[in-house]
Amino acid sequence: MADAVGSIDMPDAQDEAPESSKKSRKGGKRAKKGPLKRLALFYRQVIAELRKVVWPTRNQLTTYTTVVIVFVVIMIGLVTVIDYGLNHAAKYVFG
Repeated sequence: MADAVGSIDMPDAQDEAPESSKKSRKGGKRAKKGPLKRLALFYRQVIAELRKVVWPTRNQLTTYTTVVIVFVVIMIGLVTVIDYGLNHAAKYVFG
């Protein structure tokens, strides 16, 4: 009895493709290059991607840095207050 997906006995149509139609690739283009050439290619690609980055201006960088520092200070204060409160609550409960 077959369900909506299919049966174990009946493979899907895509599974019935003959094995000879598949190409056997051993490593592709990467296998032809040595490790130093691959490393050089990697660094060239990294530099090419970094050239595409839109870098912030000095004013934007200053603004973003200030916002992050203020946020971190506020979070430190919040965690300190919660920790102080829980510490006193634990001392009150456990003596």
